[in-house]
Amino acid sequence: MRLWLLPLLLVLAGCQTAPSALPMAEPRPAAECRWPADGASPESLLRRAVSALEADGFLVRHTDMSLGLVSAERSRILPGYGGFDDPWERSGFFGHYGLGGHRGGFSGVGIMVGFGGASSMTRDATELERVSLVAGPEEVRVSRDIQVFDWRGELRQSRSASATDFCSRLHRAIEAMPAGEAP
Repeated sequence: MRLWLLPLLLVLAGCQTAPSALPMAEPRPAAECRWPADGASPESLLRRAVSALEADGFLVRHTDMSLGLVSAERSRILPGYGGFDDPWERSGFFGHYGLGGHRGGFSGVGIMVGFGGASSMTRDATELERVSLVAGPEEVRVSRDIQVFDWRGELRQSRSASATDFCSRLHRAIEAMPAGEAP
């Protein structure tokens, strides 16, 4: 073996290191997103959770009684969010300018004045909010995340949103739901 190859192998071996910390939700879920079950059965908690989430505008996507899991989501349009990093996407209400053509081989300078058309009105982003609730015999845990997709369907933002206000509001709504009236 050549002697110059040994230092090179040692340098390359030093590049293979493990991460100092495993990935975690940022920001960390609030303490209010975990609460004791207070003797209620997981099935009763899940039924009340489904009713509370549906009353808050969520669409329940999945339930699994054996796991004690409810998954729900809701979406909304974010007007004015589309094309926030592309200067050619939204140029304002009264016009657009451009250099060169891209259709039919035409090249030149053009200025267009108008009201933007329908395409600029429909290029808004969509916010998708997902909630998962796990009810066990001892405690209930909630996790929530929010994702923003632009009009092309590309992910623009993703974050953990297990915040104090949401979890406290959901906990109060579940507790206020009578056990007998839940579906």
